[in-house]
Amino acid sequence: MPRGARLDAPGTLHHVMVRGIERKRIVIDDDDRHEFVTRIGLHAIATGTKIYAWSLLNNHAHILLKSSESGLSFFMRKLLTGYAIWFNRRHKRHGYLFQNRYKSIICEEEVYFLKLVSYIHLNPFRAGLVNSIDEMNSYPWSGHAVVMNRIKNIWQDRDTVLRYFSLKESLALQAYQEYIMEQSSLGKQPHLTGGGLVRSVGGWSEVLSLKQRGEKQFSDERILGRGPFVKEILDEAEENIKARVPVSSSNDDAMELLQNRCDAAGILLQVLQAGSKQRKITQVRKELAVLLVKEMGMSYADAAKLLGISASAVNQIFRRPGNKVQ
Repeated sequence: MPRGARLDAPGTLHHVMVRGIERKRIVIDDDDRHEFVTRIGLHAIATGTKIYAWSLLNNHAHILLKSSESGLSFFMRKLLTGYAIWFNRRHKRHGYLFQNRYKSIICEEEVYFLKLVSYIHLNPFRAGLVNSIDEMNSYPWSGHAVVMNRIKNIWQDRDTVLRYFSLKESLALQAYQEYIMEQSSLGKQPHLTGGGLVRSVGGWSEVLSLKQRGEKQFSDERILGRGPFVKEILDEAEENIKARVPVSSSNDDAMELLQNRCDAAGILLQVLQAGSKQRKITQVRKELAVLLVKEMGMSYADAAKLLGISASAVNQIFRRPGNKVQ
């Protein structure tokens, strides 16, 4: 079944992370690096995507951007697919280059914009690719040198970053550099990367299930922002799901899936829904729970009703390694 579309309203601030499959390199040499960065710029200009910060490391990359009318998904698909084809051709390799789909965190701009700019631009320093902030000022594989006006990239929006510090560029550059120095001592700050915003309707189903059960810890993991901002995003997600997944159609598809899987396993659907704990039936029920939530975008509660178990039982299934909703 196809994945659900991402929640991707135009003008949303995203911290995007892409990683090489099995943590392998996505760039081998400077020609690869130049190609990847060039493609960021070309697609940013073509789509009207605003790029505020970025850093390219050996096996992963970070981008802070504001999505355009064409959406984050379109921009990232053009960037990653095109680069992967180019990379594979150049290095005579086959198969996937990137790990799954990219991660994206929706961010509250007012609170976290500067923190994210500094976090992303300091990645090469934290990784030991540069030895000092002075060296980073001219390092070509991070947007920091662009903000400092040492490297020219017409597609990177340095003006917005600098305006946070001063309307006069010389004062803004000095204040920005001081801020970067200050932030460089803070370490990795894992809360700025989190688990990534859940990236499909199926993924948002997990968020909504947690909300329904009154568990609040999910907000810091999925969305970087204060309570009202998180609520606004979740409310938008609920409306987005309701608009695109009619309940009657979704239930019909789910029942067809259940019936087909039970027929293939040689068990009665009625027995499965009655809560039977026979080993074979339990295994089928687990498989169906994963499909209903991950692929069909159902909440834990709705999946539980169809499977004849409790929402907490579905939750337990997703606590097992390999079943986490992405």
